[in-house]
Amino acid sequence: MSTKLRLTILSFLQFFIWGSWLITIGAYWFQTKQWSGAQFGAIFSTMGIASIFMPSLMGIVADKWVNAEKLYGALHILGGIVLCTVPLVADPGMMFWVMLLNMIFYMPTLALSIAVSYSVLKREGLDVVKDYPPIRVWGTIGFIVAMWTVSLLGFEKSANQFYVAAGAAILLGVYSFTLPKCPPTARDTPSRSLVDVLGLKSFALLRDTKMLTFFLFALLLGAALQLTNAYGDTFLHDFDKNPDFQDTLTVKYPAIIMSISQISETLFILAIPFFLRRFGIKQVMFFSMIAWVLRFGLFAYGNPGSGLWMIILSCIVYGMAFDFFNISGSLFVETQTAPSIRASAQGLFMMMTNGFGAVLGSSVSGLVIERYFTAADGVTKDWHGIWLAFAAYALVIAVLFVLLFRHKHTPQEVSHAEHTEPLLSVEQA
Repeated sequence: MSTKLRLTILSFLQFFIWGSWLITIGAYWFQTKQWSGAQFGAIFSTMGIASIFMPSLMGIVADKWVNAEKLYGALHILGGIVLCTVPLVADPGMMFWVMLLNMIFYMPTLALSIAVSYSVLKREGLDVVKDYPPIRVWGTIGFIVAMWTVSLLGFEKSANQFYVAAGAAILLGVYSFTLPKCPPTARDTPSRSLVDVLGLKSFALLRDTKMLTFFLFALLLGAALQLTNAYGDTFLHDFDKNPDFQDTLTVKYPAIIMSISQISETLFILAIPFFLRRFGIKQVMFFSMIAWVLRFGLFAYGNPGSGLWMIILSCIVYGMAFDFFNISGSLFVETQTAPSIRASAQGLFMMMTNGFGAVLGSSVSGLVIERYFTAADGVTKDWHGIWLAFAAYALVIAVLFVLLFRHKHTPQEVSHAEHTEPLLSVEQA
């Protein structure tokens, strides 16, 4: 089996696990369990809480002590076991803790999958900028296949969705132990301080103004992503209250409509190498922010009837909004960090986007929506105002990014991702 195929299987299963329940857990929560909406918000915060510390911590372990592929496999097996227990949970309070434990095992695997893939590709003499996006696109395909599998099997409101995810997690965990070895890159590096011993040198990157600015914007865009995850599906479900839209495809199968976003990702991932070489990392990330403005703005004016085209277009631009920052951002981190700390640096990136960003997005948006966009009945929401507020938020981020992020594109810039020497080492930070 070729290296690219092996990494493709890894990427497919990585996101198949997540896609099996992330979009449909709301239907299980509200329709089957009939638990409250306030408690449901806490479930999405588990991703952020786990991402604040686990990606960096596991990145440190992979850099210093344990083979990345073995650590990656062990985390997935443990996560799969936890997912098997979700159907046994009888109250929302316990559900929070079980899902938090699951996220503690799952969230660091996002960064570790990148670290493992980059390590294996470089060892084979391949170009990560050219060869990784076609591999990563299969992760998005895995997410889509999982959503459609759960939907077509009739598991959207059933606890069986968690068994599907658990099976994929355990399978990936076992498979990971067959991958090429990715030994700790900093195991034999002499440690002269407590920071060295703990492998926390990646945090020294924050001393550099450009890197600090980049990670702060990663946090802010992580909040934007959380807005989509938390409210997109609920927004479409709410059209069921309008008799004009009750029988539309959008209201009947909102998860399938939302899956257009993931389909779009597959196309934009493949376009990343061209855009990076043509425009540079800074402009590509700026394009992502403008796409977020369009994502939210189109939702504000769309509906399942005459405005369906706007909802579909919003899902299409999501591919650019998500991929052009997350994938390009991981490549930026790869070009700016030394080999000995790259796994933990990728963990730091994930901590900002899926950790602090996710917590910021879920907590602040919840308070804003409750105070300014919810009617007196406590249920009816002004979705038009909500999405316009989110669009304004993304626009402010885009303007600030152009003004504050200092990074000049050079024709040779992207080629650094395939070499071991960084543009900026920790010692320079």
